[in-house]
Parts: sequence; structure tokens; C-alpha cells
Amino acid sequence: MDYQELKKLEDDLWEAADQLRANSKLTASEYSMPVLGLIFLRHATTRFKELLPGIEASIPARATGSLREKQIKLGFQGKAAIYLPEKARYDHLAALPASQNLALAIREAMITIEDTVVDQDGKKLLEGALPKDYLGLELDLLAELIKIFNRPALQTAKGDVFGRIYEYFLNQFAQSGAQEGGEFFTPPSLVRLIVNVIEPDHGTVLDPACGSAGMFVQTGHFIEEARHQNTSDVNIRFYGQEKADLNSKLARMNLAVHGLEGNIRIGNTFYDDHHGLLGQCDFVMANPPFNVDGVSVTKVKSQVGDNQTGRLPFGLPGIATKSKGKKGDDSGETVSNANSLWIQYFYSYLNDQGRAGFVMASSASDAGNKDKEIRQKLVDTGHVDVMVAIGPKFFYTRSLPCTLWFFDKGKPQARQDTVLMIDARNHYTVVSARSHVFTDEQLANLTAITWLYRGEQAKFTALLGQHQGQALAQLASIGQRLADDAAQIAALSATLRPLATQVTQAQTVAAVRQKLAEAMDLPPDSPSPITDEALAQFTKSLQAIDAATPGWHAALDAAAKAAADAVTTLQPQQASATLTQRQAAQAQLEQLQPPLKAGLAVLEAQHKAWLKLLEQAEKTLRARQWPVFDGDAARDAKKALLPRDPKKREAATVRDRSVNAFKRASYFVQQGHWLNSRFPDGVYADVPGLCKVVTRQDIADNDGSLTPGRYVGVAVGAQDGDAGEAFVARMREVHEELSELDKQSAQLSERIRMVFSELVE
Repeated sequence: MDYQELKKLEDDLWEAADQLRANSKLTASEYSMPVLGLIFLRHATTRFKELLPGIEASIPARATGSLREKQIKLGFQGKAAIYLPEKARYDHLAALPASQNLALAIREAMITIEDTVVDQDGKKLLEGALPKDYLGLELDLLAELIKIFNRPALQTAKGDVFGRIYEYFLNQFAQSGAQEGGEFFTPPSLVRLIVNVIEPDHGTVLDPACGSAGMFVQTGHFIEEARHQNTSDVNIRFYGQEKADLNSKLARMNLAVHGLEGNIRIGNTFYDDHHGLLGQCDFVMANPPFNVDGVSVTKVKSQVGDNQTGRLPFGLPGIATKSKGKKGDDSGETVSNANSLWIQYFYSYLNDQGRAGFVMASSASDAGNKDKEIRQKLVDTGHVDVMVAIGPKFFYTRSLPCTLWFFDKGKPQARQDTVLMIDARNHYTVVSARSHVFTDEQLANLTAITWLYRGEQAKFTALLGQHQGQALAQLASIGQRLADDAAQIAALSATLRPLATQVTQAQTVAAVRQKLAEAMDLPPDSPSPITDEALAQFTKSLQAIDAATPGWHAALDAAAKAAADAVTTLQPQQASATLTQRQAAQAQLEQLQPPLKAGLAVLEAQHKAWLKLLEQAEKTLRARQWPVFDGDAARDAKKALLPRDPKKREAATVRDRSVNAFKRASYFVQQGHWLNSRFPDGVYADVPGLCKVVTRQDIADNDGSLTPGRYVGVAVGAQDGDAGEAFVARMREVHEELSELDKQSAQLSERIRMVFSELVE
């Protein structure tokens, strides 16, 4: 299942499930856990059935009944799947007759799984984690949900399809406010950037504010995609702590649905350190709650210093109040802002080679007083590695900017005195007026800055080649896409040209007008709906198309030839090209941009002209009244030459595929340009407005600030085509914002109208 197929499936599942909720009495929060539970159960069943034949093949034929089932259960130990008794399998539940109590059956299935899934020590890994409150759901709703997640595409899904669907639903529930503040879910863009920079691929991994365990899940993806290994074959251990019981359940389910194991404990990290991993972690990742106040000084002051618990090696931050407790002691004192507590926790858990990456409020990198002192002590260790400024709208329920912090206790001596500052606030892709993301390519390009900073030029060269390879794949498809597109235009032309002949024949025109008048029951002296001007305009429009066609064909042929030549020349070099060869290839690809842009403009102009001619035929000439017009052929060609309707979950049309081949080819060329133009020598260099390496003295001279924007400055000017790209992105964002405001205005107007109606009735 490719990306587009999976995206369509995710959208279909969400729309179906959310529509059911909208027609029920349930709130999003009441609905989210039962739905996530069913996704978990469907995935567990799919994985079980996928591995079952291989396990059964190793069991002697003489083993039958309970003995055979016991052998099957043993066979699942150490597998990336869980053993499921018959009554806990999704297909068993889906096959239950209507007379059965489905809610009770699902509840019993969840209890059975919790009792069955244990580690080597017999500890129940999912105890208390799975949702069981299905008795409150309407039976019709529950039955429909079972059907939604039992579609054939899900029964045979391979790879991490269910993990992606689970994450997608977590994302959607976060946006719909199913959990307070959406704190259980960190946007994937931020998680992936953290993982890309610290590269967690072994050892002990800790998230002391783990939410739904997104950091661990993305670590699993990183190991599979970047290291090309299965997590079950890697010596890696996940430890998480989460204050909210519900979030800890989400985390345990999320790990299980991705075939991962982790030790998730419930506790307030400010006061509880259940795992006791001080100084033992290879990697620490987190997205803690920002700007927390009210943390008791009395309860955390024992953590200060190396001789006590040591979780706060640089001291306490500022105190909000000097009020005394009931006994006249300092029990009433609270920390003014807990950001510095979190920062020190993440640092103190690392071993002497450990790396940390975490999300933090932007204010934390500039805070004054005690926070400034703590920050300076941290900088003095030489272990602050990278700071990345992130713009607003990456979080689903709030619009605040943030900063990603990275520590590395294993930094080589040569970098002990420096910190890499990256300002990524101007690098994002607009999803909607309220949501920004990093594309895969933007994430890779930002990560490449850290590679060069660390002297990993080979990775940079490989990424440049990856962008070029993707561009070449799109270029290679252009010839066929244009041929498919031309076939649809030819089909549309074949339906319209006979009509153009007949509109000049007086006898035929008179017959059509008479037929139309009778059908419309018009008085004898009424003017015909088909005017002479309309007939003349149709002929004139077709003549204009015919006049433009040679130029259109020339531009498209030029684009197709340029694309084909580039593929022929550059494709053989892809396997083992040097940086110099990559840069030469990049220069050649960038020369394609003018013919590609010209070809795309012609392609869209051609579509527009033919579709406008069809509209004239159908609306002003009443084309279906003419004997030579093939309405079915015209309808099919029109559908092929229009963009798909994403709201209707339509498949990509011929037009979509041809246009996207041009757009995607240009996009990947631009990604290569982004890298090569900023780092033309393939080594790290400061780029105004983007990145700068600063020394500890620089930081001290800037009041201890770790805010990237304070150091990187402003870009001198847009680099080549970047200005146009940025302008288009900003205009698209403005359009999205206006659409969102219009929608909110309409909702507010309707609310006012309803309130007013209630007042006057």
C-alpha cells in the first residue's frame, strides 16, 4: 500500500468513524478511547493471522486441542505480535450474530488480551491499558464501527499500516479536542526532527513526559528506515513516565500496535523518579508541558546538587512566592516556572555519551534571573549541541512557537566550545490556516545542517542524490503522463469537432432549434435559446485553440525531451556519484526548470481552453440536442481533465497525474537547490537567516541567550527561485486563513441568529 493509498484509507476511515460520532450522543473524548481500542484489536488480529501459519507449521501434527493452543502461544514469544485467544480476535467479533451482546464481547476480548500479554517475567504488559467501556455505546454505532475497521484493505494490510492509522487517529482526536490541550500527542514533524538529530538506535531511551509514546514510535521508524533493522533485533529499551493515567494507557497501546515493548509508569516527574535512570540513559526525548507553575519547592529542593538525588545539578529556578506554610515553614513556596526543572532533568538522565532532544517554550531560551544562571551553567558544560527555533501552528490546539533543544555529552573536543543555532521559523508547509508541518524533504534538509556541523559530508551527498533520484523518477514519467493527457484531449476533440461542423449548417441548426423549442414548449415567435452569437463564439473558440495548439505541442514536446534527456544522462550516475558529480547533476536539473514551468503552464492552459469549449457546447449550444454529440464520451474526457475532488475521496485523474509529474519534478529539484545553494562546498558554513555556529563566549556576550534568531541574522536576499516559492506559500496560507475566518464568521452568525430567535419567541 503506497502513501496515496494509505492516505485515502486513513481519510475514509476517519470520515466514516467521525460521521458515526456526529450522529451519536458521544463527545470526542468519550469516543476516542473505544475507537483506538478497536484499531488496536484489528491490528493485533492482522499481525496474529500473518504469523500464525509459520508458527503452526513448526508444531507437530500430533499436538491437538489445548496442547496445540499452548504451543501456538509459546510460538508467539519474541515475535512482533501478540497471541490472541479465539474470542479476542477481531474476525470472531465481526462474525457475532446480532443477538449477541457485542459490547460485552469486546470488553471480554480486551480483558483476555490484558491477561494474555506478558513479558518474560510474567508481568502483564497491557494490564489496565485497553479500553473496556463499550457498554455505554449504542449497539448500532458499535456494529458499524466494527464494520469500518474490518474492511478488506485492513484485513490484508502489511507493514506498519495500522501503526500509521493509529497515529493518524491520535492526531485527529488531538485536533478535535478529545484530550485537554492535546498534550498526549506531539506533532510528528517535531518528533521526527528530534529523532533525526539525536539518532536513537540503541541502549536506554527515556521519555519522562511520554504522552502517547510518539517519541518511542518514531524511534522505531528511524531504526527501520535509517538503520534498516527491525527493532526486535536491536538492543534498545524504552522507559516512559506519564502523569495522566489515560495518557499512559494510550502510550502502552501505541507501543503494542507498533510491535514495541516499553516500561511505562504513572507518575509526576517533578516529584517521582520511578525508573531511577539518573546518568544511565543513552537517549532522552520529551515534549513536556510548558511554563508550569505551582511546583512545590519543598518537594524538589532535595534534587539539587550531586550529593543528593542529583536531578537538578544546576540549582533551583526562581521562586514565585515567599509565603510560609501552615507551620511557618517554606512548604508554601512554589517554583515560578518549571521549564528549567525539565531542562535539568533531561540533562541529568544522560550517561557520559548520551544525547537528548526535547521541545521547550521559546521563552525558556531567553528567560532571566535564576533561569539565566542555570542556562549559563549548562552552556559551560560544553554539552549544548544544537538549538532549533520552530514557528507557530505546529501544535494542533495552540498556535505558539517553540524551540527544540539538543544536548550531546559525547561531543568531540573540537565542538565543546560551540553550539549550532538553526532558525527554522520560515521553513514549513501550510496544511491549513491552523496547521503547519515539515515535509519529509524539509525535515531531511534541516537535519542535513546538523550532519555538516558534525562533519558527516557523506550523508549530505547522499541526501542530495536522493532528491535528484526522486526528481528523475518524476521526469521519467512525464512522457507517458503527457501521452495519457493527449489521449483524453483527443477524445474530447473528437466529440466537439463534429459539433463545430454542424453549427455552420443552417438546416441542421434550424432542426435543433425546432427540437429544443418543442421540448421547452416555447411559443412560435419566441427567440431560440441557441443564438447566432453563441454559434459564432463556439466556432471562434475552436479556431483559437487550433491556432494555439502548435505552440502548445512545441512547449510540451520540449519539456518531454528535456526530461527524457536528463533521465538518460543522469540516471546511470545515481548509484555512486561523488559530490562534484552530484553538483554537476544539480546544475543540469536546474536548467530544466524553465521548460518544466513552461510545459506546466501550457498543460493547464490547454485543459482550461478545451474544458471552456466543452462548457460552451453544453450550456450555450445545448450540445446534447445535436445528433453528432457523444455526451458519454465528453463526460468521461471532462472527468479525466479535471482535478479530483479530495472531499469525495476520488482517485487521481489523468490531469492530476500529468500536472503532478511536472510539479513534483520541480519540487525535488528545488529541494536539491535548497541544499546545494546554501552549502555549495558540501561542508558546513553559516547561512544568514538560517544557521550559525556560535561559541560559548558569543552566548555569554548575548546575555546567555540560546535563541537562534538572536544569532543567525536575516537572510540577505532570497536565493534564486526561493522568493517565488515563499510568496506562493504565503499567499496560499493567507487564502487558507481567510477561508477559516469566513467559516468562523458563518458559524458565529448562525449562533447569534439562534440566540436571537430564542429571545423573541
